[in-house]
Amino acid sequence: MRIVIIGGEAAGMSAAAKARRLAKDAEIVVYEASEVISFGACGLPYFVGDDFQDPGFMAEFSVEQFAAKGIEVKTGHRVSALDPNSQTITVEHNGDSFSDHYDRLMIATGAREAMPPIPGLQQQGVFGLRRMADGLALKAAVRDGRKQKAVVIGSGFIGLEVVEALVHQGKEVRLIELAERVIPDAFDSEITQHLETELREQGVSLHLGERVEALLGEGGVTGVRTNQGVYEADIVVVCTGVRPNTEFLAETGIKRLVNGAIEVDRQGRSSLPNVWSAGDCASVWHSVKQQQVYVPLATIANKLGRMVGENLAGAELEFPGTLGSAALKVLGLEAGRTGLSEKEAQQMGIDYRTVVIKDKCHTNYCSGQSDIHVKLVYEATSKRLLGGQILGRKGAVHRIDALAVAITMGVTTEQLGMLDFAYAPPFSRTWDVLNVAGNVAK
Repeated sequence: MRIVIIGGEAAGMSAAAKARRLAKDAEIVVYEASEVISFGACGLPYFVGDDFQDPGFMAEFSVEQFAAKGIEVKTGHRVSALDPNSQTITVEHNGDSFSDHYDRLMIATGAREAMPPIPGLQQQGVFGLRRMADGLALKAAVRDGRKQKAVVIGSGFIGLEVVEALVHQGKEVRLIELAERVIPDAFDSEITQHLETELREQGVSLHLGERVEALLGEGGVTGVRTNQGVYEADIVVVCTGVRPNTEFLAETGIKRLVNGAIEVDRQGRSSLPNVWSAGDCASVWHSVKQQQVYVPLATIANKLGRMVGENLAGAELEFPGTLGSAALKVLGLEAGRTGLSEKEAQQMGIDYRTVVIKDKCHTNYCSGQSDIHVKLVYEATSKRLLGGQILGRKGAVHRIDALAVAITMGVTTEQLGMLDFAYAPPFSRTWDVLNVAGNVAK
């Protein structure tokens, strides 16, 4: 059996490694368009912010290490076409092209930046942040002491992490967001208002509800023009979301979501025979929404990739589903979310209720006590938890993990109020903030 995997990052290499352990006699080949495999783009903002210096930390394994396991990895090879009838792919390398046959195929081509349709994006000093080369280039620019005015366009997870990195590097930072608040697709306003306050207090110039119209300059960026003003800039980082790398599949008839992501079932199978997919180019089953959604997270790519690897080897496992659990740090604050936001509950027509509380992260006689904010979304009648968001300066994100478990197991607000969380004065109060939130919910 010949297993071919297109894409050598998180999902693709997880699948290759798992398939190799189970299908010991199979031929396994991975085609990767770039020169880097097993790359974790999540580390890029922290690399730019000097949390670490060796970019190799973001690439977990090498081509040689996979070769030693019997997995052939071909970097610099871009797959440009797929013929599902003959079960062949067209591969381009160094100006030449050739065909390869598969018995089972996995598409793990990931996603790229969704650049806004504005002039000036190709100038020097304008960066995305998706590939290793992007991080190296941006870090080099940040180290140039002559470049002090930075503009970040887009306030999603990566955008906010880039803002923090640039603040740490001593830059004058401006954040421009088209929506009326930061990170609006992940968090509700009760949480984002605190992120916005933190950004402003740390010296970030925050522009909300503002549309970028052009990047100024002749060869090198000198400024940003919006519908509300013109701002100087010698570094511009565009963080306006991602788009699945699936254009090469347009003529195959494969089912895709509106944004181009490959639609797969809970086994990772696409609509084409003998073709699976996972990662940022594919959909994933949402365990609360009970439908396929697009959630481009590294955790999902690794988990679903591992499961697809087993299915490539002959298993028929089903993915239990995602809650879209995610976290971020913004300067002195940390925030996490899981399950449904209030906006998502509204869109689904669920009869829901919410509760928002402010409490303390631990007892007042231990140093470092600070506010912690919790929002719960739950069914009005059954009181079953549907989602939650937590923000604070200490202990917020790890508590979101407890909520993810609770939602997965069908816990109600009443049960949350009495759950037996660990207590010691440096870590919580005798009634943990999650207990309090559950007890306040009516």
